Amino acid sequence: MRSGNEPVTARSPLRLRFWLSVWGLIWAAAGAAAFSLAGRPGWAAACGVVALLAAVDLAVVLHHIHQGPHYQPGPDVPPYEPPRDR
Repeated sequence: MRSGNEPVTARSPLRLRFWLSVWGLIWAAAGAAAFSLAGRPGWAAACGVVALLAAVDLAVVLHHIHQGPHYQPGPDVPPYEPPRDR
C-alpha cells in the first residue's frame, strides 16, 4: 500500500546490486579455481556455491532491470485505502 510520503527522488538499488553481484561472481569463481588448483576441494565447493548464488542474483537483477520502471503515482495523488471484502 502506498503511504503517500515516499521521497520524490527515490532510486532503485538495482544497479548497485548488479555491480555487487558481478564483483562477488568474479571473486567466488577465482576462489573456486584457486582452491581447486591448490587441492582444497571443500573450499573450492564453498566458493562454487557462492559463485552460483551470485550468478542467480545477477540473473534476477538483470530481469528486474529489463522490466523497466513501473508506474508510480505522483505526489499529488493521495494514499488509497486497501480494498475491503464484502
